[in-house]
Amino acid sequence: MEWNEASRWESAVLDGGPADGLRTRVADRPHVLQVTRPCPPDGPDDHGDRDGSGDPDGPGADVRVSALYVYRRDPRTDRPPLRYTFDVASP
Repeated sequence: MEWNEASRWESAVLDGGPADGLRTRVADRPHVLQVTRPCPPDGPDDHGDRDGSGDPDGPGADVRVSALYVYRRDPRTDRPPLRYTFDVASP
């Protein structure tokens, strides 16, 4: 699907989960929205060097971790804003 000026943009609100109440705009009524939240590194520094070896190519180098949450469009929504409900069974 291509996004262009002809795409139909609508307001949407997310229900439940970590983004409860968040308002956004979506184009062409997607069935699923993906929300991510960064997970901070756990270690002595912020450079990805988790094993203390000083190796910039070691475990964790240039890696970003994010928690993934899935919201599904409520098909019963027939007037703005669209509603997306948190899927507790998402990955």
